[in-house]
Amino acid sequence: MQAMSLSQPGPIASAPLRLVDLSTPHPGPGQVRIRVNVCGVCHTDLHTVEGDLDLPLLPLIPGHQVVGRVDEVGDATSSPVRVGDRVGVPWLHSACRSCDFCSRGTENLCADARFTGLHAHGGYAQYMIAEAPFVLPLPDGLSDLQAAPLLCAGIIGFRSLRLADVAPGERVGLFGFGASAHLALQVARHWRCEVFVFTRAEAHRRHAEELGADWVGGAEDAAPALLDRAVIFAPAGSVVPLALAKVRPGGTVAINAIHMSPIPELPYRLLYGERTLRSVANATYSDGEEFLRVAAAANVRATVSTYSLEEANRALDDLKHSRINGEAVLTIG
Repeated sequence: MQAMSLSQPGPIASAPLRLVDLSTPHPGPGQVRIRVNVCGVCHTDLHTVEGDLDLPLLPLIPGHQVVGRVDEVGDATSSPVRVGDRVGVPWLHSACRSCDFCSRGTENLCADARFTGLHAHGGYAQYMIAEAPFVLPLPDGLSDLQAAPLLCAGIIGFRSLRLADVAPGERVGLFGFGASAHLALQVARHWRCEVFVFTRAEAHRRHAEELGADWVGGAEDAAPALLDRAVIFAPAGSVVPLALAKVRPGGTVAINAIHMSPIPELPYRLLYGERTLRSVANATYSDGEEFLRVAAAANVRATVSTYSLEEANRALDDLKHSRINGEAVLTIG
């Protein structure tokens, strides 16, 4: 099979991913093999390829927004997944399923959680192996290209809105406007929220307005009203005090980032007034199930730019330099 493999992290401008020919893998017990059709390109992939994250596995095949069909099932699997099923593979590859976190339904916090495209090879390849209990069934009415961005950008954006305590009808701020935020905006609008978008790129501002944002500006700009809730999608710690300053007393700021630059020292008055600042760490399997239902009800539509498997480096470079509205998706199958 062909795959884009990372042997040594480096700046994306140096094209650290290389097209390689590998033996097609076979699933073990409890696993399935997936023939990959498409794979979304995520900011976490960029952090992986450039070495911002500790990499437990090298060489590594990135990619964790995978859509494909099961073509082989390992022995003794108790999963309902069968050969021929169309499934999605999200960021969460597996968890122990027995610790206190897993028992509470927060397997995203499991100390033994493993993640697709980080601890296990991902979907920048023609085939991949997944743990059967963690793949998501996909509704028939959702195309492959539309499904891929939902599997990380959509799910984590949805969890971020929930952890920001967003209630229907509230005023919500989205800081940064890429793959995840453009889907979260649609969910917030479905909940009848007023949405302010804070982003630098002019193309992203136009995109936010096209999707129904009520106000668009920069993080440094004065917004027309205080926010009830905010989600930070930009991996820039300098945005945290700017977001807190725009949230009312009793409001919440959730940080949707697996990697972020340092948060600067901030005056206590920005947090005072019972404001909450919290991180969002990955997502659970039930987040995926629930979000796919909400996405269908809200008719969430991803804005997609397609690239071939061999163009993965270019897709990541375009992502890094904000040349993409919505999400890049690799077409493989």
